[in-house]
Amino acid sequence: MYIKTIDPKVVAESIINNFGQQTVVISVAEHSAIDINALIGCLVEHDIPFIGGIFPKVISGTEVYDEGMILTGFSNVVETYLVKDLNTESFNIPKIDLEEDDNYFLFTFADGLTSYLSLYLSELYTSYGNKVSYIGAGTGSLSLLQIPCVFDKSGIHQDAAVGLIAKSKIALGVKHGWKRIAGPYVATKTDKNTIQEINWQPAFEVYKNIIKEHSQKEISCENFPSIAKAYPFGILKDNSEYVVRDPLTLNDKGEIVCIGEVMENTVLDVLNGDNETLIQAAEAAASQVITQLESPKQAYISNCISRILFLEDDYHLELKAISKKLVKNNQPIPVEGALTLGEISSFGDSYLQLFNKTVVIGLFE
Repeated sequence: MYIKTIDPKVVAESIINNFGQQTVVISVAEHSAIDINALIGCLVEHDIPFIGGIFPKVISGTEVYDEGMILTGFSNVVETYLVKDLNTESFNIPKIDLEEDDNYFLFTFADGLTSYLSLYLSELYTSYGNKVSYIGAGTGSLSLLQIPCVFDKSGIHQDAAVGLIAKSKIALGVKHGWKRIAGPYVATKTDKNTIQEINWQPAFEVYKNIIKEHSQKEISCENFPSIAKAYPFGILKDNSEYVVRDPLTLNDKGEIVCIGEVMENTVLDVLNGDNETLIQAAEAAASQVITQLESPKQAYISNCISRILFLEDDYHLELKAISKKLVKNNQPIPVEGALTLGEISSFGDSYLQLFNKTVVIGLFE
């Protein structure tokens, strides 16, 4: 449900009237004028269970909004949680008891620019493994300046994650549309999300030469974002979809800074795509999920902010392609979500991953 208001009471009334006793996930567009702390206080006052995150933009149907919020309700929620201190290795994953042989999903929002986002996901998987299916998103600002961007009843937090576990079936679809043009290479020196060397050479020099050979374009510090958005890195996992790493910028040492951690000695390919391949991939992700549930009620999309920056005026075609496929028993399924700084999923039976430049679709009963 999309709502645009600056009045926290209007949000609370909308939740009470439309979601009853459900736990609500709140996806807020970063330019919304509403006071988040006032919203939190109002929701707590009305005993509304919730978690939330702030994103560059939000999605409702085939529309994208810079302001307002998406309200998504879930029943049968076992527990919500908050994890703080994700800028250190010293954080605690909550221990939530789950029954054997039941269907659960874990939905999480995490600061997309925190230092140990990948470690958070790894520790989540260590705690819950294949007992749950995972979906979520990296929160934050399009400016890429770190801000407090996840919230729950305790307040709004930076370097943190919120989440919930619910007893219900979920179907997941993950696609991106990027294709290999060069590689493999080895990230021989890295520091968290910064690639310092590729094949024992300065990473940017190697990357620059790959792009010039492919497109004849000269990439520099000044034009890095506009060219690099078309040339992400790909990490191939068990012959499945690439896990994409989005090169965001160069630091003051000329090293490549990505969204998402790149472990030292990771094998990398350089990828490229065009509008057609990206839109086809989004359609394929929707096709993956629609056959998996008998009676789906809603869909949540975690869609990388870089896809709209790449597709520009054609981005609405991606959302239309998704909505066209998400029809069951001749009934369209409500599609909402956010444009994100990293997409979280455990697609199929695979390990929990942080994706970039990717479409993740969660379909819920």
